[in-house]
Amino acid sequence: MGRLELVSVSRIWDEAPHNAFTDLIRWEGRWWCTFREGHDHISGDGALRVIVSDDGETWESAGLVTVDGLDLRDPKLSVTADGVLMLLAGERHMPDGENWANSSMTFFSQDGRTWNGPYSVADQGVWLWRATWQDGLAWGFGYGCQPRGFLRLYQSRCGRRFDAVGEDMGIGDYPDETALLFRPSGTALCLLRMDGEDYIARIGEAEPPWVNWRWRSLGVRIGGPEMIELPDGRLLACARLYDERVRTSLLWLDAGEATLTEALELPSGGDTSYAGMVWHDDLLWVAYYSSHEEKTCIYLAKVRVE
Repeated sequence: MGRLELVSVSRIWDEAPHNAFTDLIRWEGRWWCTFREGHDHISGDGALRVIVSDDGETWESAGLVTVDGLDLRDPKLSVTADGVLMLLAGERHMPDGENWANSSMTFFSQDGRTWNGPYSVADQGVWLWRATWQDGLAWGFGYGCQPRGFLRLYQSRCGRRFDAVGEDMGIGDYPDETALLFRPSGTALCLLRMDGEDYIARIGEAEPPWVNWRWRSLGVRIGGPEMIELPDGRLLACARLYDERVRTSLLWLDAGEATLTEALELPSGGDTSYAGMVWHDDLLWVAYYSSHEEKTCIYLAKVRVE
């Protein structure tokens, strides 16, 4: 499907003890990257850092989003139908002092620095993983945390409330993280991580109005999936791979054949993955995190696609 060349990779943030769960967007002519800062991967002190850059080389903090008593995790950036920057995140809290509970929330900003929110979205116990805007609506899959074991599609007009669309997917014992993509043809694709005993990733496909989904196995285990459609229509995914050794890689996705083919391993290892991808100036820009150097840090790679 084409060769990938790693043009450059640089560490862009490492100030917290643990910097992870990354997303990247280009908005108002600048680069915006968000991730979680905490003591470690599962600590209960997560905050959402947003950093900004004019050129992708020099970065500065634009803000730190916190909510008292909540562990904020897995932030995702998108631009609403009216041009506002939206930050979607999951949260954990311990209402009984013993067991974690989860929900999802959104924040909004006119300048990337001052954030309004949080707004509680989707259903309690559901992790709304990512929001993808299509024709003025935000779409996203949420998976069940309490109880586990279901996957549900949500829709929103404003990002401050997400309502379920259709029935639960009934796809297995523990569906997990997702990447959702709407193609120019109108077809929607979902790249789905599976956990539990059935850990093999799935590719989902649906036609408008995107209620009836067909799911097929991809034959490989992945974590932290993201995907992008290139200008020529080819599909690239980024995910954590587990065979042989844990790493973050770019993979060609053939939706018709339901295959993922590793194309380029990014400098990574250990605690890693959860990328954000943007196509800009004929290069693929990939923000991700990894612990292969000293500690868990945020990296930005530029990749040339043959």
